[in-house]
Amino acid sequence: MSSIFRPGLFAGHAAIVTGGGSGIGLAVAKELGGLGAKIAICGRKEERLAAARLELEPLGIPLFSQVCDIREPEQIAAFVDNSYAALGPITVLVNNAGGQFPTTAEQVTTRGWEAVIRNNLNGTFFMTQAVAKRCMIPARRGRIVNIIANIARGFPGMVHTGAARAGVENMTKTLAIEWAQYGVQVNAIAPGVIKSTGTDQYPPELLEMTRTRTPAKRHGTPGEVAGLVAYLASDAADFVTGETWYIDGGAHLWGDNWNIPEPDPTEGAPTRRSPIPE
Repeated sequence: MSSIFRPGLFAGHAAIVTGGGSGIGLAVAKELGGLGAKIAICGRKEERLAAARLELEPLGIPLFSQVCDIREPEQIAAFVDNSYAALGPITVLVNNAGGQFPTTAEQVTTRGWEAVIRNNLNGTFFMTQAVAKRCMIPARRGRIVNIIANIARGFPGMVHTGAARAGVENMTKTLAIEWAQYGVQVNAIAPGVIKSTGTDQYPPELLEMTRTRTPAKRHGTPGEVAGLVAYLASDAADFVTGETWYIDGGAHLWGDNWNIPEPDPTEGAPTRRSPIPE
């Protein structure tokens, strides 16, 4: 699908897209790069970055890529410095990197919880801070777009990422205020289920359930998310900041997202607190 935006919209700009080797991140890199931006992508796996380069370089997109685990602030610092050296000042940051796995709150391990929080919350903040201090605050101009998730009614089945993404949403609001004085706009995008390489780990029956519980009765595409990123990164969104944009076919507004079984009469009623005596 061709872009609805004018050619050259991001000429003279350089954008970092974390997790840019596949899925939504790769689609964003293609969209912004196709509109004239120089692109830096990072990820934890060199093979994914190599595959992304094979798709992006034939499009004539000036490109820098580097392995970077955003859980490690030292790797973030090196990636940002090298991106700056290769492409010039970074004017757009898309925090797309993240990861999670299905689990209930009872079953999540300490290690699993901490890994997701370090990745989705800590990594997003440290990347944002590094790019802002290195490039955007000195230039008094920047656009930051944080990719989170559909957390409007909690995130049952993925308590770890729900907590992390909620933290990023609050961070988005906070930085929108703190950095307004520097001309830096910060927004978040909350996708519903987007059919991409990121959903390959989930069982088909789970994906079908999410489709039926979406009013649009389909999954989204990475290109649709990329188009919204392009808008928020452009001058058209100069008066838009601190907002979370849902792109989920209406899923956060409708239906249930967790099956609550009927009580088992053989197990007794749930324990209730005693009334507070007057």
